[in-house]
Amino acid sequence: MNRKPRTSNAHHGIAEMKTIQKIPISHIDLADKTFSVNFMADLHRLRSSIEEIGLIQPVLLRKKQNEYQIICGFRKISIIKEMGGSDILSMVLDEEEKDDLRLFLVSLHENLATRGFNTIEKAIALDKLVHQFHIDSVTVIKKYLPLFDLEADEKILNTYLSLIQMEDEIKIYVLKEEVSRTNIRRISSLSSKDRMALLSLISPLKLGENRLREILTFLEEITKRDRLTIREILKRPEIQAILFQQELTPPQRADRMKKALMGLRYPRMQNMEAKFEKKRKELNLPPNVSLQHQPFFEGKGLKMEFQFETVDECRSMLSSLSKLTDKKEFKEILQST
Repeated sequence: MNRKPRTSNAHHGIAEMKTIQKIPISHIDLADKTFSVNFMADLHRLRSSIEEIGLIQPVLLRKKQNEYQIICGFRKISIIKEMGGSDILSMVLDEEEKDDLRLFLVSLHENLATRGFNTIEKAIALDKLVHQFHIDSVTVIKKYLPLFDLEADEKILNTYLSLIQMEDEIKIYVLKEEVSRTNIRRISSLSSKDRMALLSLISPLKLGENRLREILTFLEEITKRDRLTIREILKRPEIQAILFQQELTPPQRADRMKKALMGLRYPRMQNMEAKFEKKRKELNLPPNVSLQHQPFFEGKGLKMEFQFETVDECRSMLSSLSKLTDKKEFKEILQST
């Protein structure tokens, strides 16, 4: 039985006089994604709501020959179908409604009002505005970027458009790890094969934003200097060995990976580090004492730190340290830094 419509603000004006009816899901073209921007949508809250109180708002469809095209409500239809439903409460537009851009904007505003968009969904929406609906870039930058709470800047638009060209596995990583726009641009500059090789490296390491930036920098500099692909760099035994050290935590592996890549980037410094570490071990310093060189061996001098809890510990520590000056290894370290 038809009922008078209950429209949202997004629907108001475009479907104000349309009746609400139940449409068989089998009559809906579920493969038509013209107006969809969904990517890894979180359906849990919506599913719980539908299970508890049913469908509050109808979906918006358009009659299209012998089927119906989804304008708004992709997630609702998916959930109802998963729950075993055979039909769904719908507001149906006539085939005469030809303004696809207007319908797409209705879909965008409807979703903005109810759930918002994740990073990849924003990219999909912007890409459709540019390439599917042929909106010029200037208009998209000025009018639509602010709609998604983004600064009206050409670089930002290009960053989101670059995401569309990436593999789904990369998109998922960007979404889950909340990768910054700066690092998205750097990843987008890689070839598809190098991106997937990079993913095999960074995914198990659980990198933070700064550590990801460091690793990307090392890889970029090594590829330019040695004219290698990232795939070739990551096949090196020392890199593969770290990835297979399952006994280490992700942060520990990330730290070792950074050191390994730094060694490939700065082999001379790696050699200096190895010699320094060897001499430091030969000193047999007390466990509460640390001896460090200047960062990147830039500059002269050493830095020594020690900890103690009692006066006696302090006295004993100072006595041990006073004997360092007589050791050959200590003098060699000083001369080499």
